This record gives sequence, structure tokens and C-alpha cells, in this order.
Amino acid sequence: MLRFSRTLPVASLLLGALAGTAAAQADVQIRVVPVASGVHMLVGAGGNIGVSTGPDGTFLVDDQYAPLAPKIRAALESLGAGPVRFVLNTHWHFDHTGGNEDFGGTGALIVAHENVRARMSTAQVMKELDRIVPPSPTGALPVVTFTEEVTFHLNGDELHAIHVPPAHTDGDAIVHWRRANVIHMGDIFFAGLYPFIDLSGGGTLDGVIGAVDVALGLANDATRIIPGHGPLASKADLQTYRTMLGTIRERFAAQIAAGKSLAEVKAMGLTREWDEAQGKVFITPDKLAEIVYADLSRRK
Repeated sequence: MLRFSRTLPVASLLLGALAGTAAAQADVQIRVVPVASGVHMLVGAGGNIGVSTGPDGTFLVDDQYAPLAPKIRAALESLGAGPVRFVLNTHWHFDHTGGNEDFGGTGALIVAHENVRARMSTAQVMKELDRIVPPSPTGALPVVTFTEEVTFHLNGDELHAIHVPPAHTDGDAIVHWRRANVIHMGDIFFAGLYPFIDLSGGGTLDGVIGAVDVALGLANDATRIIPGHGPLASKADLQTYRTMLGTIRERFAAQIAAGKSLAEVKAMGLTREWDEAQGKVFITPDKLAEIVYADLSRRK
């Protein structure tokens, strides 16, 4: 079971919901979490970063916000990491891709699913957060894109990136360190929190559930799982998350099929057993209900 401290995720997610400005992040510290031999998780503001270090150089999974790039470099230096050769974005959101321009400008190759580059190239509407995101600078765009999967052979491991059907967005990738037995989930997995599903960005609840099933099929009891937000997790934690999502889907689908309105469904408290633990930080029970209802209604 996760032992979840709210302080760090609160700061991380609320900063993400703001603008990612240098002023907002001046006091952010990057925390280094050991995961496996040659693998670490960096926690700061925005999405958790996965790091592979070794003789072949440094590989990052996501890179948070642009103003944090110097602090991320300092954290990498504390690990004795070599130059950043690759940055793989798990999806397009600004709290996972903000450092692209900085790291790309110093020689890193930016890699992502083709939908990530497409969305970063144009203005995006995040209806669920009432936000318009402008196009990313040209230097921040992925240079290499893939459609289904891609494997990196470095630092004595195989880092296998797998595109999943529309889940958190339509460009999500799971990254699996095959030897180290580590999986980076991106924002498919919010550990200890209700998920944010970006419907405007192509996301679906069914896709999140399906993507979690893909990761569960890759994992065993010793697998360490890096979530997009929240603490380092295990297969058991991910299975608990999967069970919650499946139950929520069943309950909402039944009420939608019965013709209940959003207001009626909200009043039923269909998520009440998880609300206190999962719904006090970022996605509230009401917001989750709005997202799930909108998603399942459009596909009824």
C-alpha cells in the first residue's frame, strides 16, 4: 500500500496547473529517488522524470518545466551522470515537455510519439482545465517520432517505449527498462490521486484502463513503477489503481445507461470510498465525475 505524503504532490500539481513560470518555481527543489541500478526518479514540479545513467550517457523520460532545467542538471551531476543524449516525452503536456528546448539545445535528441509533435506544434485547448496552451517553440519539438514502439539499447539495458491507445492523451507512451525491471507510466498513472484524463487531447477512461493493463502485463512483484505524479509505486499499487478505475467506470456507465443526468450522478457519490484519499489535491470528486460522465456519454 502506498504511504502518501501530500506536501510534494500538492506543490507539483498546483504549480503545473498554473503557468510553469520561473517565479512560481523559484523555490522548487529537485529530489533524487533511487529506483534500480542505474535508474533514478527526479521529483520537482510537474511530471516525475525517469533517468537512466551509465557509460553510454544519460537518458531522460520527460523533463518538467523549462525554468527547472538548471536544477535538473544539478541533480544529474550529483549522480555523476554524463551528457543527456536522449529525452523521451511520455505525452505532450507542458509539465513533461517544458525542458525540451533547453536539453535539445545542448545536444539531446528529443523523441516522442508522432501525436506529441503534432499537438506541440499547434495551440491546444485543455477544456477540462479551462486553459489554452500555445504552440511550443520549434526547438522544443520532438526530432524523432514513432508510431507504435521504439527501443533504445544503452547503459546495459533495453528501454522499450510502447505507444498505447488514447488514454491520458492520444500520444501516451509507457517506457519499460527490461533489465532493471522499471516501468515509467507517464500520466496514465497518478499514484495516490484521481487521474486527469485530457478529453480535449484525445484521452479516454477506457484507454487509461487498457494502458494500465498493458503495464500490469509487463510487471512482476519486483517491478518498480514510476508514475506521472505521486510516489514510486509497485505492481500492487498499480493493480489497486486499476481496480478503482474499473469500478468507477462500471458505476458511471450504469447510471448513464439509466438516463441519469450529470447532476444526479454527482449527487450519488459514486466515488465516495476513494474521495478522501484520492480527491483532495488535484482532480476533485466533482471534476472526476464531470470528466468520466462526459467521456462515457459521448461514447454511449
